[in-house]
Amino acid sequence: MLQHHDRPPLTDAAYTLLRDLILQRTGMVFDQGKRDLLADKLSELVASLGLTSFLDYYYLLRYDDAAEEHWARLMDRLSVPETYFWRQAEQFEALADIVAPAHFARKQGALRIWSAACCTGEEAISIAMALDRVGLLEGRGVQIRASDGSEAMVDRARAATYGERSFRQMPVGWRERYFDQAPDGRWRPLERIRDHIQYSVANLVRPEEVLPLAAADVIFCRNVFIYFSDDAIRSVVETFARAMPRGAHLFLGASESLTRLGVDFDLQEMGKGFVYVRSANAGLATATNRVTT
Repeated sequence: MLQHHDRPPLTDAAYTLLRDLILQRTGMVFDQGKRDLLADKLSELVASLGLTSFLDYYYLLRYDDAAEEHWARLMDRLSVPETYFWRQAEQFEALADIVAPAHFARKQGALRIWSAACCTGEEAISIAMALDRVGLLEGRGVQIRASDGSEAMVDRARAATYGERSFRQMPVGWRERYFDQAPDGRWRPLERIRDHIQYSVANLVRPEEVLPLAAADVIFCRNVFIYFSDDAIRSVVETFARAMPRGAHLFLGASESLTRLGVDFDLQEMGKGFVYVRSANAGLATATNRVTT
């Protein structure tokens, strides 16, 4: 990373233009308190392109013929690759012990699950392991889709090799049960776990990329809205709601909330955790009551 004294200054005009453009394209908020963080994240991109100012970079993102390629690199730079297996374990347990059994009890169709901000893949793999633990992964038509706005993160998720930090909350014995160790000491999920997951790149603020994935019975979208504005969160969740079927479930991160945003989801306690349930369709109460009782 360039040192502060080596990079061009992020002027007020360039900061405002870049802040608003990034918000529009990604939903991410870089308010005044994160101005230096934004400059840090962009400085190497600016330098690598031979640009002399952040304002030049703004115009490149807006008008350059290769703007989409530059946005892809920017999404990789803005991503936060900090996750691990079995994070917020109570939500995986609620999925495996309550949501999935209820789904298969009331319909014959596949259980469709989307990990909407999959980062390096630990969440999607945790979902597969949780369902395998209760005997619901194989032979029941489980479909797990996983996406991220960063192509680099999706590539790492597909590669599916993990070091020790990813296992810091894994239940005892699960690594030996579900992973093989490579000669370099890293670990890879068993093929029967990996085969249940399909990866793709999707920007959550683009409805055309979200709608096909959001037609899911369960969505995990955790620890991404903490970086979004309220308007961006509302827009994304409304897009989810357009595609999600009656009684579908939305898991968010522990510090994330929809209750103040006026969206069509009800917060419910489920097992040891909480989940938002799609609430706008007629007859939803009957469907969700079967899940939570």
